[in-house]
Amino acid sequence: MSDFWFYFVIVIVLLHFIVGFGYLIKKLSPKKGDKESSSEK
Repeated sequence: MSDFWFYFVIVIVLLHFIVGFGYLIKKLSPKKGDKESSSEK
C-alpha cells in the first residue's frame, strides 16, 4: 500500500511540473492578438 501512495505522489508532482511548464511556455510565447491588445492598454 505504501508503494501506491509513493507513486501517486510522484505522478502528481510530475503532472504539476508538466502543467506549470506548459503554462509558462504558453504565457511567454508571443502572440499577435495578445501583444497588440496588451500594448494598447
